[in-house]
Amino acid sequence: MQDVTDLPFMRVLARRGAPDWFVTEYFRVHPDSRLDRYILRSIDENETGRPVFAQMIGRDVPHLIRSADELARHPIAGIDLNLGCPAPIVCRKDAGGGLLRNPEKVDRLIGELREAIPGRFTVKTRLGYESEREFSQLLEIFRSHAIDGLTIHGRTVKERYQTPVHPDCVKMAVEVMPCPVIANGNVIDVETGLAYLEQTGAAGLMVGRGAIRNPWIFRQFVETSEGRAVFKPVRRDLLEYITELNDEIARETRKFHPLAHVQRMKKTLAYICHGLDDEFEYRIRRMKTLEDFAQICREHLDQGGFLPAKPPATSKLFCGFESLTGLPTEG
Repeated sequence: MQDVTDLPFMRVLARRGAPDWFVTEYFRVHPDSRLDRYILRSIDENETGRPVFAQMIGRDVPHLIRSADELARHPIAGIDLNLGCPAPIVCRKDAGGGLLRNPEKVDRLIGELREAIPGRFTVKTRLGYESEREFSQLLEIFRSHAIDGLTIHGRTVKERYQTPVHPDCVKMAVEVMPCPVIANGNVIDVETGLAYLEQTGAAGLMVGRGAIRNPWIFRQFVETSEGRAVFKPVRRDLLEYITELNDEIARETRKFHPLAHVQRMKKTLAYICHGLDDEFEYRIRRMKTLEDFAQICREHLDQGGFLPAKPPATSKLFCGFESLTGLPTEG
């Protein structure tokens, strides 16, 4: 996730159980672009022991090819093309999810990139721009090129993050694609992840927001698959995670400014504290200083008590996850 899942986050997450691989924040590609040095550090200074895919976003084929060639000089596991970002500013530039409005352009872009990239080349997409009915045409495009993997966020661009995912579309891709298909969207714990896999037959899961909220999720998947006792974090574990993340981000910030840092932490903490405690969430949204931040976290988290496994069913940040399990969730 842009501006969240950077090098400090990768480090902190890996200490609690790393995924099989990471994907960088996206490199913005346009005629005047150069590789972002800060994002490059997620590749060059990656000490997690896990491979990293370099993610690109853009619409200009020659410049995407140029950037892919430059990225290939770094220790990457492969190149990932973003066709899923629903941010309006991105879509207005016909990049990310905005490209899905032009299937012919998607076809040419993937074809030329596939021909130019000698290593692994993967694509992340949504189901369409306006409607999931667009997905069958997009799927024919994806299967016509020898891509090495397809990650599908199971919503359209217009749905953003405000609806349940559509597992049936992911399942359709699994049945026809010759490469591994990865399911993405609404994975907030082991239960929802396993349900998503069962309903789609996907080769794996990509977890974004769920991993920010619960950095132990990958460890919990492994423990579940191996039949071991599953780690259940308590509030002090969350306090340690937040404190460590704060320290790592502060240390790596290019130009540290206390107010800007507090705003950055608010953005990340929106996912972490949501649904945990109304007063805690209220105070975090209104904190103004680093001293406020430290005091609020200590007062609410320096204690035992298991963390809730899921956010509220009425959540606006994790909307629709309960549809994967079909079970009622406390709201």
